[in-house]
Amino acid sequence: MGVAIYLTVGLGVGLVALAIRDRWFSTDNIIRNFPVIGHLRYLFIEIGPELRQYIVANNREEQPFNREEREWIYRSAHGENNMFGFGTDDQIYGIGYPIIKHAVFPYEGHAKGDSIHKKAYSIPSAKILGETHGRKKAWRPNSIINISAMSFGSLSKNAIMALNKGALEAGCYHNTGEGGLSPYHKQGADVIYQLGTGYFGARAKDGGFSMDRLLETVSGYERLRGIEIKLSQGAKPGKGGVLPGKKVTLEIAGIRGIEVGKDCLSPNGHTAFHDVRSMIDFIESIARETGLPVGIKSAIGHLDFWQELASEMKSQGRGPDWITIDGGEGGTGAAPLTFADHVSLPFKVGFSRVFKIFQEHGVDQDLAWIGSGKLGFPDRAIVSFAMGVDLINIAREAMLSIGCIQAQKCHTDHCPAGVATQSEYLQKAIQPEVQSLRFARFCQSLRNEILAVTHAAGYEHPSQFTMKDIEIGSGPGVFSTLAQIYGYEATRRSKGA
Repeated sequence: MGVAIYLTVGLGVGLVALAIRDRWFSTDNIIRNFPVIGHLRYLFIEIGPELRQYIVANNREEQPFNREEREWIYRSAHGENNMFGFGTDDQIYGIGYPIIKHAVFPYEGHAKGDSIHKKAYSIPSAKILGETHGRKKAWRPNSIINISAMSFGSLSKNAIMALNKGALEAGCYHNTGEGGLSPYHKQGADVIYQLGTGYFGARAKDGGFSMDRLLETVSGYERLRGIEIKLSQGAKPGKGGVLPGKKVTLEIAGIRGIEVGKDCLSPNGHTAFHDVRSMIDFIESIARETGLPVGIKSAIGHLDFWQELASEMKSQGRGPDWITIDGGEGGTGAAPLTFADHVSLPFKVGFSRVFKIFQEHGVDQDLAWIGSGKLGFPDRAIVSFAMGVDLINIAREAMLSIGCIQAQKCHTDHCPAGVATQSEYLQKAIQPEVQSLRFARFCQSLRNEILAVTHAAGYEHPSQFTMKDIEIGSGPGVFSTLAQIYGYEATRRSKGA
């Protein structure tokens, strides 16, 4: 009884002290006018995302991934039933809604053997990266679905290991992101090494590019299949990345070639080249020295650059072996609000404009096309294949498959699932041997469903989809084909398929 009295008195004294502090010393308007209870407002703001996610929002209301999308990923990753019953609850007459047209007589391979959903299909790329330009180490990716660029530093070491082990299990490649090739990317999977504006892993002492340092990095891993030069990304094009000094550990500093404990600031542009011609020279020098195919990645804004690049590739017969187009809806890292919301075109608009330019110059099939930006779902993937994409890179969908709960705390270093944090405590939530299998199951489920729809449409490979096979809601009760909307047809020339 005495303990209860002491606790009650202690609580009362604490509340009185808080009320005095709030009323006379706080600089916050609400707390100053409403001592003690004003704190409830900020508590509800803090837990608002969780309240909306689990209680308020309906199945298709949340962004960037709604509940049904997340549930499909989670169930696929856990090997559970990922079917949905009682018909669609989506707005099938809505503007922008895609319809994939099936064939009366499906591809006959679908009828052979067991159900397609009971097998693990890799679906190799229809193109060989670097074949057109004669690269010594030209390579055909084993999977049309692969892991997009996410750096060690942005993601935890356990998350990187889980994804790389999962990529090995699923037979897909893993893009390192601009943070460099870390030991955690070397768990056995095929790897694409990304070079950003900071040239991490190929960085000279002055912060510029070093070919010697690059050769030292790429010579250490035989599963390294290509190099991607990042011009920009969908989340923050034209804005250099920042890794706070408190996250720059001895290990990360060694991988990136930077100083321990100091903010890691990536420039917003490259210093190794300054225009299209010097960029092509840079690409060719890397390909010549390493023997590897070399591609570029970019979000889409002004089209002048792409016009000039297509023209130069046509006249020189040189250039990137692939182009990764990132949509403005993409984004795994932190970004200023305006950049995240308003800078760079969304994927379908940006991709179609660039692809048409290369098609008009007759070089659209001289390289491979990779799409990224919320394409890790069967319908979106198929739409992108119909538009001319050869491969798809997935990022946030991969994060969700290994435990991300869309808490949207990536920029705070307090990711509760241990995915996007450098906290030793929080990242222990991820057991790479367990979560790697979850990613592999998700990747296989995604490929299997893509292939099932491909066969239903009468095709053998997703690259055979045409823009007339997809209709998009373009008005109340009105549907138009992709070809009608975007004004081209993505004809293909096979590259050794």
